[in-house]
Parts: sequence; C-alpha cells; structure tokens
Amino acid sequence: MEIVSLNQISPDQVIIWSWGFIKINATILYTWLVMAILVFISWFVTRNLSSDINVSRWQHFLEVVISVIRGEISEMTKKGADNYIPLIGTLFLFICTSNVLAIVPGYVAPTSSITTTASLALCVFIAVPYYGVSRNGLFHYLKEYFQPNFIFFPFHVMGEISRTLALTVRLFGNIMSHEKVIGILLAVTPLLFPVVMQALGLLIGVIQAYIFAILSMVYIASALSAEEEHHSHSEVKKEGSSV
Repeated sequence: MEIVSLNQISPDQVIIWSWGFIKINATILYTWLVMAILVFISWFVTRNLSSDINVSRWQHFLEVVISVIRGEISEMTKKGADNYIPLIGTLFLFICTSNVLAIVPGYVAPTSSITTTASLALCVFIAVPYYGVSRNGLFHYLKEYFQPNFIFFPFHVMGEISRTLALTVRLFGNIMSHEKVIGILLAVTPLLFPVVMQALGLLIGVIQAYIFAILSMVYIASALSAEEEHHSHSEVKKEGSSV
C-alpha cells in the first residue's frame, strides 16, 4: 500500500488498486474503512438495547452522544430536533471518526480530500431545501428566494453556493494542512514535538467535526426560520386586511 507523501496534496492521488479504468484511491479506501467502523460500532452498541435503569456502558455512551446532539439542535430549531439528528449526527460521527483515526500510522483522513468535503457539503446543500420544503411546502420555500423582491433571487442563490463552498474549503483546508505540518515536523524534528502536535490534531479534528455539524444545522435552521417568519408575516397581513 502506498503512503501519501508530502508532495501529494490529496489522498485522491494515491492509487491503491486499479483494473482498467476502475481505480480505488486512498480516499475511497479510508472512507469505506470509516463507514465499516461506524456500522460495526452501531451494530455492537445497539444489539442489546435495554430500557432498564442498569444499561451497558456502550448504551450509556450512545445515549450521552445523542442527548448532546439533540441539545445542540434544539437550541437552534426550538422544536423538531429529532428530525435532524440522523443527518447532523451522521455528519459529526463520520467527520470525527475520520479525523481521530489520523493517529493510526499509514492512515490518511478522507476529510483531507476536497472530494470528500465537497460531498459532505453537497449533502448539506441538498438538505436545506429538503427540510424547507418538507416543513413549509414547495411554494413557500421557493417564494423565499424572491424576497423582498425578485431582484434578490440571484443573491439568494449565490448565498447558498457560497455557504457550500465555505463548508468544503474550511474542513478540507484545516485537515489537509494539519497532516502536512505533521509530516514536515516528523522529517525535520525529533519525535516528541510531532507527538504533541498529533495530540493537538486530535482535538482539532473533533472541533472541526463539531463546527461542520453546527454550521450545517445553522444553515438549515436559518432557512426554516426565515420561511416561517415570512409565512407568519403573511398570515398577519391577511388577518389585518380581513379585519
């Protein structure tokens, strides 16, 4: 297996296996690895779920994680937090696991590839209108793009695209740059300092997963709140005109 070198900015460039035009690079391999780990942990933790007071440590840990995620979402949406836990929780756990595994020798975080971060950001890009249409209907969601008048339509579209690009570049830049810095330090300094940086990198990886998940929820919540606020104003105007 080939290891990513310092002159390779992305694990996309590391080809693990190829057959004709079919190629598996390091990004795909380690993405599958992270997915397999999450699936196994999910099966292992949930195989003996119990509603009793005395539960396993794994179940207790799972409940704590879900409670924290639900609490963060509730602070932004005020209601219906459980509707967003599958998306936001999956984003956080995938990114966090991808980043934390960086302590394993030879492993390269798939989040250091812009194709991975772009795919995650694209999921958020699709989720915003999905939740907006699900809650307020297609007409009210599309109508928001033309508020306060139709001239603002391209600006709303540019805002959606720029937020997606920001999510993509922020995560990619932080994880990729950290891996390169660690590689350089390992080449030019003794072992102790890179170990400290690696420990700091674990903290940064968790924080970046948290930031990505929170920003994703902020974008969804802001879209929903804007639509609901406009909808409530419309209802007030209708009631006023009827009076």
